[in-house]
Amino acid sequence: MKLEEILVDIHALEEELLDFERKYGLRSETLYAAYIQGEEPEDGRWVLDFGEWASVYRTWLARQADYRNEVQRLQRQSTGLKGLIRVAA
Repeated sequence: MKLEEILVDIHALEEELLDFERKYGLRSETLYAAYIQGEEPEDGRWVLDFGEWASVYRTWLARQADYRNEVQRLQRQSTGLKGLIRVAA
């Protein structure tokens, strides 16, 4: 994936995460830590949301790693921010 595509994914995922955080009043990292420990939501109606939320967060983590790797790859080709910055039209 190109850096721009990765950023588009990251921003879309962050919007989804913010929706869940606002709905449940909890940061995604907190939910994810409890979820991977097997903690069950206190209300059975939340199970599907929590599963989706954890999945979105896991994908966001992967895209963050993709972003870092792509930036490092591009920086090996040039120095600093040169070649990284793209101004939106």
